Amino acid sequence: MGTELDITSWAVYFLKYIIAHPAVTCVIPATSDANHAADNMNAGVGSLPDLAMREKMVDYRNTL
Repeated sequence: MGTELDITSWAVYFLKYIIAHPAVTCVIPATSDANHAADNMNAGVGSLPDLAMREKMVDYRNTL
């Protein structure tokens, strides 16, 4: 799943999920750490999950 969506970290995983959700109109991740900010920006790289992929993402998270 990670390679399909260019997911490189948990931050990217959750941000891509949130950004792709149709009920969300604005995402404002906050951090004072430059490394975290750079990682957050990776959520804008590659494709975003569709409904089916978001459901798979939830199922995967639920197995942890």
